[in-house]
Amino acid sequence: MSKSLYITATEAKSGKTSVVLGLTDLALRNAQRPGFFRPIIDDGPGSVDDIALISSRFETRTPVEEMYALTWSKVMELMAQNKQEAIWNEIIRAYQNLEEKHDFILCEGTDFNSSSTAFEFDINAEIADMLGIPVLLVASADEKTPDQTLQAVELAHNSLARKGCRIISTLINLVHPERRKGLIDYLGSSGRPVDNCSLCLLPYDNLMAAPNLQEIADNLNATKLYGGDLHEEHVYDYLVAAMQLQNMVEHIKFGSLIIVPGDRVDVIIGCLAAVASRTMPYISGIILTGGFVPEGRAKQMIEGLNVTVPILSVPEETYRATKRINDTPSGISPRDERKITQALSIFEENVDSAKLAGRIFRAGPPGVSPKMFEYRLISQARSSRQRIVLPEGEEERILLAAENLLSRKIADIILLGNPDSITAKIARLGLRLGEAEIVNPLDSELFEQYVGLYQELRQHKGVTEEAVRDAMRDHSLFGTMMVYRGEADGMVSGSINTTENTIRPALQVIKTRPGFSIVSSVFFMCLPGRVLVYGDCAIVTEPDDKQLAEIALSSAATARAFGIEPKVAMLSYSSGQSGKGADVEKVRRATRLAQELAAKIDPGLPIEGPMQYDAAVDPGVARLKMPESKIAGEATVLIFPDLDTGNITYKAVQRSAGVIAIGPILQGLKKPVNDLSRGCSVADIINTVAITAIQARAARDAAS
Repeated sequence: MSKSLYITATEAKSGKTSVVLGLTDLALRNAQRPGFFRPIIDDGPGSVDDIALISSRFETRTPVEEMYALTWSKVMELMAQNKQEAIWNEIIRAYQNLEEKHDFILCEGTDFNSSSTAFEFDINAEIADMLGIPVLLVASADEKTPDQTLQAVELAHNSLARKGCRIISTLINLVHPERRKGLIDYLGSSGRPVDNCSLCLLPYDNLMAAPNLQEIADNLNATKLYGGDLHEEHVYDYLVAAMQLQNMVEHIKFGSLIIVPGDRVDVIIGCLAAVASRTMPYISGIILTGGFVPEGRAKQMIEGLNVTVPILSVPEETYRATKRINDTPSGISPRDERKITQALSIFEENVDSAKLAGRIFRAGPPGVSPKMFEYRLISQARSSRQRIVLPEGEEERILLAAENLLSRKIADIILLGNPDSITAKIARLGLRLGEAEIVNPLDSELFEQYVGLYQELRQHKGVTEEAVRDAMRDHSLFGTMMVYRGEADGMVSGSINTTENTIRPALQVIKTRPGFSIVSSVFFMCLPGRVLVYGDCAIVTEPDDKQLAEIALSSAATARAFGIEPKVAMLSYSSGQSGKGADVEKVRRATRLAQELAAKIDPGLPIEGPMQYDAAVDPGVARLKMPESKIAGEATVLIFPDLDTGNITYKAVQRSAGVIAIGPILQGLKKPVNDLSRGCSVADIINTVAITAIQARAARDAAS
């Protein structure tokens, strides 16, 4: 089941709240514990009205302050300080806190009250992409031609697509009855026919467009003099009483709000007479301007009429008060049962709810976005700090990463190298690394212990003490021995050393976990909108069918450990039964072996193959090539048939698409050792250390 839906509009005053309200019934029917989240809310009064409305429908006990992440003023403050990363991290933190309490979350985007519609739309698209949430788009047809409406929809779709967002449905709201047929014809001729699910129209409704008197009173800071519950009175029109009473009454319409200077007692009395008359249209209320209120006999006369219509007083003069009334947006209050009922009715009558529910709730879980993946990495690593040794302690990128790791409390760091050289570089770079432990292997009291232990471990190879002593000068081997002995929980190296220099000592000393015959690797490929797992692209050159099956299960377990739901595709140059030849037969046998192993140790793990790459990741291709497949088009773990194919593919995707590739991450060792690319960035080092820390904790938990 999809765990969430993000509702965003194309502009302000699109009726987005009424759509969100309509979706609450779908959520209540399809989820046991639905929740509501607003990443960014406006400042000031009314900023949490939507939260109060939806939480009252869901009957959730979650505090209001936990149902949003930031206010716009805080967002702008952080942007001014160039701290965009803090914005995304706070939104992810708040969202994940709700995820733990609810099985489905309805997310509502911003209200487009800032100065730039394009800016707000991009913010919403980035949030949806970052959280990995499918989008329902709300567009407005109010005061637009069909061409203008479609242009807004097309621009929004293109922008969302560029951000990597998946659009579940588009609802065009506020369609006036006289324009409905023309809009349907126009959409049909443009190739976007209305089908009441993927694209549907919601009609303009006078009640939904009418603010209630409480909203107007709040906007004007008005004082109520007479009348009942302001939430129940809806304003369909307003009339400024600037003419004589006999002329003014000719302009009263159903639901009119009369705006009159507070010293015009004649008009006030005339309006109250109109309220009492059975032949006059219904008046929603009277607003007295200028700060004047009836006094003396005039007040007695009004009170003697048993006033039922609300009468409010405002300090502003008539022109300013009228302008503010006109600018009052129409919302939906939790106490406004008429509007709530009407919104639900409009949604139910115009949207194919069953079909839309199928798209939302049976679309499968969303992918993990790169931002979400990175946030989870850091959070998991921080929750149980591990001691990670970095053998290349004199490398500047390592020192820069170490400062970040320590300041964010991601891991405790051991730097190997010459203390004088390391200290000099720390001073030159202006870093704060007081918490880092600096170890010179040649001067360490551990050196002699490791020499004796390593010689014992390698005695079957006939190595001499002199050769062992010489080998122990290598920082990668010394760091590996620290991990083996428990002086460190994991090791990360390779920024200036080769992969072989990093991995060989681990294979010699730490060795494979029980049940594993080989050490393999994966890369986390941070593509737009999702993170995929590639294996093996760094270690096993020509895996046979049994090794390929083991790589598949190891990679699935690694994916799951880092919050990626594994759907394993065994890749080849053909899909299904279409191809023949030794290479594709190897993948076919490996798939069967992997499925048999999974049935014993990981029941329910989806594994299919042989499968071409495009069929594995592209739903459109999957429907053509493998229509019966349960994972084609949605694969998250991609197993390459050999090192040539895997290494070339990951580098091609990384460089051509400009994506982050985290790895190689080794799997199958008793304790974690991970390799860096020699072209790695500081961010790569930070992410790899976080991954190593998580692996170290998992290894410790498994051993206990």
